[in-house]
Amino acid sequence: MTPDERSALDRRRRQRNWAMLAALSALVVLFYVITLAKFIH
Repeated sequence: MTPDERSALDRRRRQRNWAMLAALSALVVLFYVITLAKFIH
Protein backbone atom coordinates (compact mmCIF):
# COMPACT_ATOMS: atom_id res chain seq x y z
CA MET A 1 0.00 0.00 0.00
CA THR A 2 1.47 3.34 -1.04
CA PRO A 3 1.60 6.30 1.35
CA ASP A 4 -1.05 8.08 -0.75
CA GLU A 5 -3.43 5.13 -0.51
CA ARG A 6 -2.77 4.90 3.23
CA SER A 7 -3.52 8.58 3.80
CA ALA A 8 -6.71 8.32 1.72
CA LEU A 9 -7.81 5.31 3.77
CA ASP A 10 -7.07 7.15 7.02
CA ARG A 11 -8.99 10.20 5.78
CA ARG A 12 -12.06 8.11 4.92
CA ARG A 13 -11.90 6.37 8.30
CA ARG A 14 -11.69 9.70 10.09
CA GLN A 15 -14.66 11.07 8.13
CA ARG A 16 -16.67 7.96 8.97
CA ASN A 17 -15.79 8.33 12.64
CA TRP A 18 -16.92 11.98 12.68
CA ALA A 19 -20.17 11.03 10.91
CA MET A 20 -20.81 8.32 13.52
CA LEU A 21 -20.11 10.79 16.32
CA ALA A 22 -22.56 13.27 14.79
CA ALA A 23 -25.27 10.61 14.43
CA LEU A 24 -24.84 9.39 18.00
CA SER A 25 -24.83 12.95 19.33
CA ALA A 26 -28.04 13.68 17.44
CA LEU A 27 -29.67 10.62 19.00
CA VAL A 28 -28.58 11.67 22.48
CA VAL A 29 -30.03 15.15 21.94
CA LEU A 30 -33.25 13.66 20.55
CA PHE A 31 -33.70 11.37 23.57
CA TYR A 32 -32.95 14.27 25.91
CA VAL A 33 -35.59 16.45 24.23
CA ILE A 34 -38.15 13.64 24.31
CA THR A 35 -37.46 13.06 28.01
CA LEU A 36 -37.85 16.76 28.78
CA ALA A 37 -41.09 16.90 26.80
CA LYS A 38 -42.49 13.98 28.80
CA PHE A 39 -41.64 15.68 32.11
CA ILE A 40 -43.25 18.94 31.04
CA HIS A 41 -46.57 17.34 30.07
